[in-house]
Amino acid sequence: MEWQPDEQGLQQVLQLLKDSQSPDTATQRAVQEKLEQLNQYPDFNNYLIFVLTSLKSEDEPTRSLSGLILKNNVKAHYQNFPPAVADFIKRECLNNIGDPSPLIRATIGILITTIASKGELQTWPELLPQLCNLLNSEDYNTCEGSFGALQKICEDSSELLDSDALNRPLNIMIPKFLQFFKHCSPKIRSHAIACVNQFIIGRAQALMDNIDTFIESLFALAGDEDCEVRKNVCRALVMLLEVRIDRLIPHMHSIIQYMLQRTQDADENVALEACEFWLTLAEQPICKEALSGHLVQLIPILVNGMKYSEIDIILLKGDVEEDDNVPDSEQDIKPRFHKSRTVTLQHEGGEGEEGEDIDEDDDDDDDTLSDWNLRKCSAAALDVLANVFRDDLLPHLLPLLKGLLFHPDWVIKESGILVLGAIAEGCMQGMVQYLPELIPHLIQCLCDKKALVRSIACWTLSRYAHWVVSQPPDAHLKPLMTELLKRILDGNKRVQEAACSAFATLEEEACTELVPYLSFILDTLVFAFGKYQHKNLLILYDAIGTLADSVGHHLNQPEYIQKLMPPLIQKWNELKDEDKDLFPLLECLSSVATALQSGFLPYCEPVYQRCVTLVQKTLAQAMMYSQQPDQYEAPDKDFMIVALDLLSGLAEGLGGHVDQLVARSNIMTLLFQCMQDTMPEVRQSSFALLGDLTKACFPHVKPCIAEFMPILGTNLNPEFISVCNNATWAIGEICMQMGVEMQPYVALVLPHLVEIINRPNTPKTLLENTAITIGRLGYVCPQEVAPMLQQFIRPWCTSLRNIRDNEEKDSAFRGICVMIGVNPGGVVQDFIFFCDAVASWVNPKDDLRDMFYKILHGFKDQVGEENWQQFSEQFPPILKERLSACYGV
Repeated sequence: MEWQPDEQGLQQVLQLLKDSQSPDTATQRAVQEKLEQLNQYPDFNNYLIFVLTSLKSEDEPTRSLSGLILKNNVKAHYQNFPPAVADFIKRECLNNIGDPSPLIRATIGILITTIASKGELQTWPELLPQLCNLLNSEDYNTCEGSFGALQKICEDSSELLDSDALNRPLNIMIPKFLQFFKHCSPKIRSHAIACVNQFIIGRAQALMDNIDTFIESLFALAGDEDCEVRKNVCRALVMLLEVRIDRLIPHMHSIIQYMLQRTQDADENVALEACEFWLTLAEQPICKEALSGHLVQLIPILVNGMKYSEIDIILLKGDVEEDDNVPDSEQDIKPRFHKSRTVTLQHEGGEGEEGEDIDEDDDDDDDTLSDWNLRKCSAAALDVLANVFRDDLLPHLLPLLKGLLFHPDWVIKESGILVLGAIAEGCMQGMVQYLPELIPHLIQCLCDKKALVRSIACWTLSRYAHWVVSQPPDAHLKPLMTELLKRILDGNKRVQEAACSAFATLEEEACTELVPYLSFILDTLVFAFGKYQHKNLLILYDAIGTLADSVGHHLNQPEYIQKLMPPLIQKWNELKDEDKDLFPLLECLSSVATALQSGFLPYCEPVYQRCVTLVQKTLAQAMMYSQQPDQYEAPDKDFMIVALDLLSGLAEGLGGHVDQLVARSNIMTLLFQCMQDTMPEVRQSSFALLGDLTKACFPHVKPCIAEFMPILGTNLNPEFISVCNNATWAIGEICMQMGVEMQPYVALVLPHLVEIINRPNTPKTLLENTAITIGRLGYVCPQEVAPMLQQFIRPWCTSLRNIRDNEEKDSAFRGICVMIGVNPGGVVQDFIFFCDAVASWVNPKDDLRDMFYKILHGFKDQVGEENWQQFSEQFPPILKERLSACYGV
């Protein structure tokens, strides 16, 4: 007996559906409560499917809504549906997939997919065969509805369809889909390609077996008049380029010709899909060879794509010049992620390089549109191609650029400035000769009457900051800085944002070159505090933090502190503990505290106290959540991470002065908990703080060492690179304070450290910190560490040869010398590496130089003059010269 609705029940459900379309919040709440009640009745879901599939007298939106409510019920409660209800719903879906209404067909398709994704593909064996069967229907609606459902299933369950669990239905489905590439309806052709496209990236076997037919079928659709079909063809070719380039290479010339046309397609969505092709091709080894002959056509197309479309300009309010008094809407503000502290060492010729977490935030200029569009894709493609072709790109570009950069139409001029920025990285060598005239022109564009021209000029200039800084300061740095600072106070928010970001880049490049202008810079940044709306305020913090990082202790002047600190502290007092704006402010203060050192003393107490409070609050909330997850929310641990990092900044900046603050707080107890947190970033920041406190006020750390050391030992796990790195560094700092008392803990940590230094592919930063810590352990406990010398001496020497002379390197090398004294045999086989590491010192302290001298001469005397001659013949000439000049061997 087929289920039939009860008239009264049906009216109740229809009333509910009507109410749920009401804009009134009270009505909405009542609907939610009613839904909760009705979900107690198993056949409520029968009513919902009945309205969707059978109640043709109702309007489409109401029927569709009924299906969407049912979909949510399936998502939440499907495992509790009685079998009869589940079967009824499935049957109704399949019987009505060809509903005349596209909206109802699509809703049924979504419902089928939701049921399928609840693990039901296995227990609904007739679903796929029936849908595939319905594709053959003479009725267009049935064919289209089934294809719509299949496309959603392919999107949701692509991996499952290619698995043994279902007996590999793809072997039947893929050939079936391919037949429909020739269907007379564009909608069906489009569904068919979209279904097959789901299986390209995963390299499904069934598709790989039919790959040539697939590619031929795509080529046959190249001239399709339907833009959705063209878009899916382009998407397929882009993905094939990534996974089966071997199959495309024979046709590469005609594919490139096709994509050149499509990148200029009248439909922007098609053009965007096609433009992705150039981005993907640039990553392939064959790029240069395949594209060389086509650059003459491609470059003008990409450049043309970099213009703002009319829609962009409307969305960006391109005609609104002054908006700095309009408050920001909160949804415009992207969430910020705090980048936890990683301890790195200084290298030759550069600041500390971070191996494993390079900043990838070199955003393009107009990310507030943040939708990926043709302009951004074209610019990104030009950027990567400039990196492939380098200066060979310029002959195709320079003739175009002249016309663009001086064009009277601002939209075209703006796109020219973007082009110049996009090629900055790849074509730098070739551009250098033109920069002396281009940079002044760009600086002039900073005063353009159009805000979008001013903002792109900021971005492009930042891409050439490295060159600007390499010239005499009066030539370009001074005029650039003067104009950028004016733009930081622009009346347009987008320009403020671009100028602040560009200025941060300039600060990183210029470093101490900025010192003469500090007063002027600070006046501007502080003035901006009073002017900026919410979103740009967050970027301003970043510019101030970067300034502090770049000029360091030069900021520690009473007049600068007087300007900078009051507005920062005022913001600090305004913000509540729950406010995420604390993140960028804490990061900024951390940089400022490190730079100001003792100059930060008058401000340190409230800042220190609040950081401790933030850590304590977060830990307490985490504790409550773990005990009663249904009653408490999980805390946002970023508050704790940022606070720990600012405490590190204070410890580093204030040094011994932090002693009083630590003495009056329970930070060591809190640190003990943080070091055992489940979240790696919390542990990473805890170990950085532990190392900084060890350096600044060891007497407070020392009583905790027995509890802390086992935790440090268990975190020497290179699976979490940054955690492992910071734990290693902290152990090294503790060694230097503990001295011989480190003895009981050597066995806890040494085996892990030796294992890490011998692992292949360990990031450079971690190798260096590991080597330093092994050296320091050996310095304080040579008897315990020296027996293992032979197991680490070679990677130890190679990882420390590139580090600048500094305290850490000094203590580590003393350790190695002491260990060689205890166990000279441990170094014999790898002595050449030791020689090379010694030669990497520019000027070691006198007593360290003596240690090197004794070891080198001891070895030479041991083996005898003749053997030494043979041995030193293997040295590269530079090494030979240095050892002979510095140590007379």
